[in-house]
Amino acid sequence: MRLGIYGGTFDPVHFGHLLLAEYCREECRLDEVWFVPAAVPPHKQGQNFSTATRRVEMLSLAIGGHEQFRVCTREIDRGGVSYTVETLAEIHAEDPTRELFFLLGADSLFDLPLWREPSRICELATLVVVARTTAPAPDFACLAALTGAERTAHFRRHLVQMPLIELSSTEIRRRVQAGLSIRYQTPRAVEKYIEAAGLYRAE
Repeated sequence: MRLGIYGGTFDPVHFGHLLLAEYCREECRLDEVWFVPAAVPPHKQGQNFSTATRRVEMLSLAIGGHEQFRVCTREIDRGGVSYTVETLAEIHAEDPTRELFFLLGADSLFDLPLWREPSRICELATLVVVARTTAPAPDFACLAALTGAERTAHFRRHLVQMPLIELSSTEIRRRVQAGLSIRYQTPRAVEKYIEAAGLYRAE
């Protein structure tokens, strides 16, 4: 099984997230993509988020009907600060026959050496780096100290390019708080959920 792992806060999930996952699924021939909402991202400690339940429900609404997309709540169930290496290690231990692919944006690739046990991440999963078609090619040189040349070349072969989508969860929250429309930025079911639950109106 070729399994894609896509982590994030997803507060809220938007079409940029979904398009990234779909491009990776198709180009890397993934059998499934698991969206893994973080309990507490290491780089966002101390920030306020929607509850885990809210974020999981929005993700479930967003991917409903896509047979190869799943919501995985293991980081939320584990609690505390969510570290990618722990999640990948757990998934690998449960079924070592799975081939894991970790989906991340080109901007996150640059920060990867600062993550917990980045070399172990490179061992556990194929990095699938997603670059915008209008942006410069990602620089894989940052992996030199983490993994060998052969492994780095393997990651380069899994580079995925997708159209530039200028969407962000931060901007969606800002627009809701300002009383502005978020139509066509997130699935309609998620938009209506945000409205019904009164999310992001007063942060």
